[in-house]
Order: sequence, then structure tokens, then C-alpha cells
Amino acid sequence: MITVVGWDGSEFSARAMAKLHEARLVVGPDAVLGRLKLTAPTAADGSLLEALDDHLEHGEGPAVVLTEGDPGFFGVVRTLRAHGLKPDVLPATSLVTRAFACAGLNWEDALVVAPSGPHQLARAVNACRAHPKVAVLVAPGAGPGDVARELAPTTPRALIVCEDLGGPDERVTHSRMGEATTRPWKDPDVVLVIDPLHQPKEPSWVAGAQPGPAEWALPFGSGIAPEVRAFILAKLGPRLGDLVWDVGAGAGEIAVECARMGAAVMAVEREEESCAKLRANVLEHGVKVALTRGQAPPALEPLPDPDAVYVGGGGPDVIVACAARGPRTLVCALSKVEQVSAVLDRLREQGYHGEGSQILASKLTVGPDGSHRLTAADPVFVVHATPAHTG
Repeated sequence: MITVVGWDGSEFSARAMAKLHEARLVVGPDAVLGRLKLTAPTAADGSLLEALDDHLEHGEGPAVVLTEGDPGFFGVVRTLRAHGLKPDVLPATSLVTRAFACAGLNWEDALVVAPSGPHQLARAVNACRAHPKVAVLVAPGAGPGDVARELAPTTPRALIVCEDLGGPDERVTHSRMGEATTRPWKDPDVVLVIDPLHQPKEPSWVAGAQPGPAEWALPFGSGIAPEVRAFILAKLGPRLGDLVWDVGAGAGEIAVECARMGAAVMAVEREEESCAKLRANVLEHGVKVALTRGQAPPALEPLPDPDAVYVGGGGPDVIVACAARGPRTLVCALSKVEQVSAVLDRLREQGYHGEGSQILASKLTVGPDGSHRLTAADPVFVVHATPAHTG
């Protein structure tokens, strides 16, 4: 009863034209419907489900849903199936395929994100911060200017804006971020966000996001012990689409680990020597970390709101400043048990429920005579906090 027909600006296939002529209702964008000479009643796609429900209720014959590109790729097929409908599908070339083709770029190594408005824009932008090649499907509140404003000034990227793909006003523009926020755009479909400094590695066997690291809690040789870092990472839960702050980052062990797991990472550190070590670790592991040299809390003010925060130094005032930005999780490491209760009290005042753990790891070592013994490291107290939920 329902056929979904994709359109990419080219002539419809004979099968698609037959479905359109048989249809007793055609639903689609006004711009596409206006180009067709149809005898069947039409409806704008803004009333898609209501129009289809009314049509099916009266048993008035086959219906066609017109849509741009591949309707099974972030398209209308998902909407229809979630509504309990099982359409036949005649796809066309997707907007993303056309965008990369127009830019002359391969895209098996690209991420594709489709933020449905401003509320999902931050996660899409975090993917752009962490990944060197991202296609952003444009939506209201998530256009070229919105993406550029969120990325600036911490994440310089080149933008390729693709407008009216397949239409009479098709245009592909290589834009600087500042230009993207000021110029008017006409019917943008896709924004390609490219890191021009990225050096691609060997070809991957998987498209899009790459597999996670083969090992984590790396043996950096200094800083927090790997066993403690593993616990901290478990509580931070860094993932694609997240923004993680590493405050008092030191040599950046936590920042590098989070970036390796696909999160966007911003590190704050005041000591130049530590900043130099952090930069070296970032280069060694081939990850993206935006570094701010400065003293927290003031250095935190211009940063975008985080999803997860690790505080490696700075005291209770820094922890309070981080909690005030509303992350879903906040973790800090403390060297003295007396500090734990004070931090928990301050977090509680900020609306967070915190728990503390002491982690004491002992390394197995081999003596000169071949015997084994355990050598204990200094204990570390880890506080993990999440927003308290009130009934």
C-alpha cells in the first residue's frame, strides 16, 4: 500500500514513475511535488503520518512518499516503521554520497551525524572535534553557522557546505569557520567538517568510527597508576559524542585515554612543563586533545559544557566550578582521606551524589634470587559523583 521513492535530482526510474501514476496519495516536500505533474492528491511531508493514517483508514488505494536521497539512511523509512508501517522502498543516491562526490573526497573513513535540531547539536559537534572527517546532515538549528560557532575557537576545521544537492541551485562552497557564521546559506543539505592537518593512516577495514583501542589504562611510566586509571576511565565512560574535561591534566594520561576511546577532550593545565609532556603524549598516541594552559576555575569559563569531568588537581573550588556546569559524571583523585569528606560535602551542595573508594594496587616484582613479592603503591582515593535525582 505504501511505496517510498527517493529522489536525487535525476529522472525517476520507470518503476518509480509507475508507482507515482498508480498512487491515490503522494506525500512529499513542496519543492519536489511542484516539479511533478500529478493527478493524485498530494500532502506536505510535515503532515506525513496524519495524511497516511487518514488515507489508509479509508482504504483509498496505494500511496507514495517522496523524499530526498536514500530514504533508508537517516530518512523517512525509520519514521514509517516506528509507526508500524512496512513500506516498499525505491532509493536514490544519498545526500552524503553526493556531498563527498562533489567535494572529490572518499568517505569510507567518515562519520555521518544527523542532529535533529539544537538539542543534539552538541553531540554532533563533539564528534567533529574528535574525528577528522564528519558529514553533518543539516537540520533546523544545526546548519553551517551553528556548527562553526560551536567549534570555534578551540577546534579549527575546514567546512565544505553543500547546498540544494541535485537541484537547480546546487552549490559546493569551501568555507572558513568565520565565514560560515556570517554568510547566508540557501537550502544547505550537508556540511563536511574536515581536519586539514590530519594525516590518514593505513586504510581501515570498517567504515565510519574506528574500532576502540586494543588496550587501555596504558603504562605511561608516570602519573596515576594504570590500575587507578582503569577505575577512573570506567566511571568517566568516555564515548563518541561526549566532551570530556581533564582539569589539572598533568601529562595528560586521562585526556589521551579518553580521546583514544572516541570522546572529544579538553585539557586544562597551568604548568608549562606538564603542558609540554601532554603535547608529547598526544602526538605519540595520534589523538586530538584541545589544551588550555591556565589556572582553574577561571580557565574553565570559556569552555563548552562537558559531559564528563576528571579533576586531577586544584582543590574543592575547582570541583565546585566543574559541577556547576552540569556534567553527567564527575571523577576526582585525592591523595589524603581527609579530603574526601570535604569534596563529598561540596558536591552534595551542588546537587550531586558522590561515592568514594580507596584503590591500593600492588605490583608483582621479581627479586635478584628469582623470588616474587608484592610492592604496594601509595593509595589513591577516588570520588565519583553523578547528579542526585529527587523524587
